[in-house]
Amino acid sequence: MKTGFFIKRRQPAVLSPENQELRAEIDRTRSRLDSVRNHFEQEVDPTLIDCYIYELNATQLRYQFLLRRFKHLEEA
Repeated sequence: MKTGFFIKRRQPAVLSPENQELRAEIDRTRSRLDSVRNHFEQEVDPTLIDCYIYELNATQLRYQFLLRRFKHLEEA
């Protein structure tokens, strides 16, 4: 007897225009986070290192905020 397993693939949800814009902002913020992290890792000047630390923290907080907002809108 042959048995098979079928994996149900989740259909991509149709996003509202607001969710599409929010998703695009999340992508831009993730890209900015990668860029700031890269600059931070390459920097040697102590003053600029401090600047990148602040920018990295601010961008991470923004990213977390956007993710929470997106999740909240998806649940509604």
